[in-house]
Amino acid sequence: MKSNIYIFFIVLVYFGNGMQAQSLLDELNESYTDPPQFESAVFKSSRISIGHSTKTLQKGVLEIGARNRFWNVADADIQSFVADKMSTRFSLEYGVNDRFTFGLGGTTLDGIFDGFLKYKLVRQQKKGFPFTITLLQNSAYQSERPSIGDVHKSSTFGDKLSFTSQLLMSRKITSQFSLQLSPTFLHRASSNFEEDPNNHFALGIGGRYKVGGHISIVSEYYHLFNPLESRDTYNAFALGVNWELSDVMLQFQMTNAQGVEEHNFITQTPNNFNFNDGNFVFGFTAIFILHTRNGLKK
Repeated sequence: MKSNIYIFFIVLVYFGNGMQAQSLLDELNESYTDPPQFESAVFKSSRISIGHSTKTLQKGVLEIGARNRFWNVADADIQSFVADKMSTRFSLEYGVNDRFTFGLGGTTLDGIFDGFLKYKLVRQQKKGFPFTITLLQNSAYQSERPSIGDVHKSSTFGDKLSFTSQLLMSRKITSQFSLQLSPTFLHRASSNFEEDPNNHFALGIGGRYKVGGHISIVSEYYHLFNPLESRDTYNAFALGVNWELSDVMLQFQMTNAQGVEEHNFITQTPNNFNFNDGNFVFGFTAIFILHTRNGLKK
């Protein structure tokens, strides 16, 4: 549990430094006579496709989401209708203010429960700072035996915890195209096998291209620099379409990631991205936006 305490203090320092840096940036902005003009709609959803974007929710906005994954099992004796297996993450996310969002969720695959804090450190300006930077800290608890690999060495609560820290950096390059880089650090309290690392480093890259109206094409790729040694895993990839319908966002993905929570899909994706049985995963996400403050929606 000592390592978990260290992680907790690291998270506090992580967000504390972010708050201090933001106050300095605000003071610099106040020194200019003309108020800065910020880029809007760098991303229209809190997720690009499978991973977080730099977007944070407006103050008082509650986001209700259901993120689904469907896939077949190779050489299965009995084929189910549409897909052999599925996983769903139900979530609630709330905007405390325009910069700070927190969320909670539960995933049916492996019984994963997670929560995250997300803070927008700085916004991209039309004439000024060229990036939007957001800090993300996620923690997850896996309550069930892993569907891939061996059981946990210990059944204690602390050994089933994992933590994901991300520095999300995006830029709206044109009115239609936005790009994001996501340096990622992941920590597991306990590994299933001695040869597997407890700490992982990954880099995500994602983009959004608006094709017209309320439809955009999105894609993401996460490269894991030190993968698991005990079994073969693959880098997560997704290609999809986002469709905005007033207070509803629909997302459709082709991916190889069965998992939905960050640590799960970045480090434990079991198949490469192709259309062989068991390798292709279809994703469908439905997000409903609820405005809890009067006059917030424009």
